[in-house]
Amino acid sequence: MSSENQWPAAEDEAQLSRLMRKSRDSPFVPVGIAGFVTVVSYGLYKLKYRRNQKMSIHLIHMRVAAQGFVVGAVTIGVLYSMYKDYIKPRFFSASKK
Repeated sequence: MSSENQWPAAEDEAQLSRLMRKSRDSPFVPVGIAGFVTVVSYGLYKLKYRRNQKMSIHLIHMRVAAQGFVVGAVTIGVLYSMYKDYIKPRFFSASKK
């Protein structure tokens, strides 16, 4: 391997700075991640008090709730992005003329 094909360590972007940049670009992704972590944490906490419910059923409910939160956050993010990029410029720029 030649040294010209390798990336210098100074050019590598740190994970935290990359996450911050991505969250500025699309703010609903961190909301989805936080909701996912919250739902999973709550589900693991409730695992102790599940009474006579089977473990597999509890885990399926927890997975569906976490996925639903993430899909909802991504859907809201896409709708907001469509509004910001297409609907808002069309209607508000036409009213200024």
